[in-house]
Amino acid sequence: MLFGSIEAGGTKFVCAVGNENYEIIDSVHIPTTTPEETLHKCVEYFQKFPEIKAMGIASFGPIEVRIDNPKYGYITDTPKPNWSNTNFLGTMKKYFKIPMYWTTDVNGSAYGEYITSIKNHKPVRSLVYYTIGTGVGGGIVNNGHFLGYMGHPEMGHVRLKRAQGDENFKGLCPYHHDCLEGLAAGPTFDARTGKKGKDVPISDPVWDIEAFYIAQAAIQATLFIRPEKIIFGGGVVSEELLDKVRDQFSKLFNNYLSVGDLKHYITMPTVEDNGSATVGNFALALKQYYKENIVKI
Repeated sequence: MLFGSIEAGGTKFVCAVGNENYEIIDSVHIPTTTPEETLHKCVEYFQKFPEIKAMGIASFGPIEVRIDNPKYGYITDTPKPNWSNTNFLGTMKKYFKIPMYWTTDVNGSAYGEYITSIKNHKPVRSLVYYTIGTGVGGGIVNNGHFLGYMGHPEMGHVRLKRAQGDENFKGLCPYHHDCLEGLAAGPTFDARTGKKGKDVPISDPVWDIEAFYIAQAAIQATLFIRPEKIIFGGGVVSEELLDKVRDQFSKLFNNYLSVGDLKHYITMPTVEDNGSATVGNFALALKQYYKENIVKI
């Protein structure tokens, strides 16, 4: 069987077709422009594969994930211009009469890492996945299930203690200013240094500020959820940054609880090129297919 995947990001959509082993057979990148243009290109792409049996869609948000809500399947009050109140899932269902799993982009990534750990015979039963890029989001998988009933987690908007020397930085989140997203998302490098993060050397003190904030998020996840692993993905993240995060985590946490080797506890994604969401979407599509096609006796 073939399955479809849409990883909907604020900069680009990654559409892919894969098999039951979660292997990519074909894929395309579509720039995120207007909802009408972007979703139309998604529809055109998947119309080339009429044999697709189900689809997983992992979208930037906020999105409505409560099935009994009239706005289920919508991107809701997003800061992404022109995308608020977009009926994403409804648009896709208009053209494809197949089962579809709808969740956040970070949940898709988290599930991809969960599934990959099982495929690699090193199952991680409970994990937290943060993506740090244009924005910051988080997803949680616990024993194969997502956490969050009234809505998906908004882990990018937890409040943080300010780093020394960073007190005068306003923070870029228009709602909270000094939340994780407001202080650590990719655009904060431009605001602090006038350069993109990729152009700022890792020796610059701004990376120590970044690590201080990310370590606080890891500590919160550790205390709230007690996961087996915390994974950081997204364009801002590198192994060099995570070395700094582990150091800050160790200092701030002060061995309060045992989390094991920090190199195994705080990691980058297993799936290369931030492709965790595509793997997760294939798995969620398969899950939805069986849910809707199970024979009832």
